[in-house]
Amino acid sequence: MTKLSVTDKKIDTILVLDFGSQYTQLIARRVRENDVYSVILPWDISEDKIKEVKPVGIILSGGPNSVTKSYTPRAPKIVFDLNIPVLGICYGMQTLAEQMGGSVISADQKEFGHAELELINESKLFHNLNKNINVWMSHGDQVQDLPEDFNLAASTSTAPIAAMEHKSLPIYGIQFHPEVTHTENGKDILRNFLFDICNAKTDWKMDDLISSRLDDIKKQVGDEKVLLGLSGGVDSSVTAALLHKAIDKNLVCVFVNNGLLRKGEANSVMKTFKDNMNLNVIKSESADIFLRHLKGETDPEQKRKIIGRTFIDVFDSEAAKLKDIKYLAQGTIYPDVIESSGSESNEARVIKSHHNVGGLPEEMKLDLVEPLRDLFKDEVRRMGIELGLPEEMINRHPFPGPGLGVRILGEVTKDKTLILQEADSIFIEELIKADLYDQVSQAFAVLLPVKSVGVVGDERRYAEVIGLRAVETVDFMTANWAHLPYDFLELVSNRIVNEIEDVSRVVYDISSKPPATIEWE
Repeated sequence: MTKLSVTDKKIDTILVLDFGSQYTQLIARRVRENDVYSVILPWDISEDKIKEVKPVGIILSGGPNSVTKSYTPRAPKIVFDLNIPVLGICYGMQTLAEQMGGSVISADQKEFGHAELELINESKLFHNLNKNINVWMSHGDQVQDLPEDFNLAASTSTAPIAAMEHKSLPIYGIQFHPEVTHTENGKDILRNFLFDICNAKTDWKMDDLISSRLDDIKKQVGDEKVLLGLSGGVDSSVTAALLHKAIDKNLVCVFVNNGLLRKGEANSVMKTFKDNMNLNVIKSESADIFLRHLKGETDPEQKRKIIGRTFIDVFDSEAAKLKDIKYLAQGTIYPDVIESSGSESNEARVIKSHHNVGGLPEEMKLDLVEPLRDLFKDEVRRMGIELGLPEEMINRHPFPGPGLGVRILGEVTKDKTLILQEADSIFIEELIKADLYDQVSQAFAVLLPVKSVGVVGDERRYAEVIGLRAVETVDFMTANWAHLPYDFLELVSNRIVNEIEDVSRVVYDISSKPPATIEWE
């Protein structure tokens, strides 16, 4: 299968080499927020692939390994041979130091959280910043001895070498994480690297991007028909709008109702796209098939895989009924590719399975059209607004690909799905009424795998427990639990217990990320 390339761009590109940090995607997004294109590749990618990107600068991410151990990741030799600026962050700094002749040790006192960084010497990286900066640390190892030809740039109380730079080459290392919001002036530090050190051009613009994607689609597809699996989520919706603008009636959409959507969502999706956008949408009612395949399964990752495989089977069945389809469009976005280890790493680790990355049956014999494959979610939303999609569709809270299948803990059944749909609907409805919906980044209900005794009227009720989750976040890499008003939570709890006879208790999740994740499964 072919797809639109994301490496053919004749624009300045920052390459982020991934050593396994939970913040790697965030580094790339911070670069793009400055209108500079970035791409993530694994640390063990081939030298030819790195040359193909033609980066104007390279950032080495953090990671969970220790440089003090043998056979842990190292920066490829070509990083130093390209004679372009390099910035090592956390583990990236440690491997830089070790590879260039310095020494790294496992520190007696590990640093996790805030630390005060003191600037020791002048550095382009810290240009126009205060001498003392509050930064975010997350490390167990640290550089003990500077490599030859390096200067000390900054220190903290527990990390004497917290930032370093080469005396003559544009090579820098910092022990802290400038990409997270917890670091003061983190954006300024990255901007200094991008513009003062890499001299990168700001040519990653949304208007130009939409225009180029439309041209790419027309060039790839021509007058042929394209089939799109429409979920109603932001990614597939923006893909539909982009393709509709590019090829109009040659787009055919299939909407698979898997029975795991929010209450009323199936009808809402059909109305939005068929009535408002005049798309050619075929609806497949397949809830019973998904539930049958999920019967008895409790493992979260297996549920994801079952839902993904079933979606492919149903979609393939619907596609077989259509004629003259030459291309398959997907709303794949960059995090899908990264999380599914869709990059060409020898040591790729799957974080979550995504059915739209590398999982389509070869017998479909369709070429792929993936116009969002190199975009992050916030960029997709911006594109959707520019394309004229309703803001309530673009700005609604994220919804997982497997839907309620991973918000029902344990086995998924029709009865449990109906209970959760009602509870979730009440929660979201009240958030909107109270003008709180846009004040939280994501909110949803979870059906827990336990029952609890309750009393309704004079009757004993032994029934399900609903968990409510609401978080506030800028980047979804870290998140704080939302401090919703007590009277609001009381109202929602009372409504859920009184209106859903299969629920006896409501609890509120006050876990932040980390250590918890936002979704429960």
